[in-house]
Amino acid sequence: MSQFVFLYRNGEKMSPETMQLQMGKWVAWLKALGEKGLLVSAGQPLERSGRLVSGAKRTVTDGLFTEAKDVIGGYSLVEARDLDHAVELSMGCPIYDVGGGVEIRPTLSM
Repeated sequence: MSQFVFLYRNGEKMSPETMQLQMGKWVAWLKALGEKGLLVSAGQPLERSGRLVSGAKRTVTDGLFTEAKDVIGGYSLVEARDLDHAVELSMGCPIYDVGGGVEIRPTLSM
């Protein structure tokens, strides 16, 4: 088994009622992955603020400066046989229901 990071790309803005329904779906989906022994870490939601440090001079810039549709809202760490299996596991993610997406990245063993 290998580890993969699921990076959750935000979907549409939601009403409080829809957000509550979504949270229930997230809890159920993550619980199911955990019961199968495939969830290493549920991760955490991420704030929409931050700083970017870049370049040889370590320039610090306030804000993330990405389009709202591309903002990563959170992450999880899962175990899967391979990338295709990780993609299959992501198919149950509730973020798709609200126009979001999951970026799936294999981790490297060091």
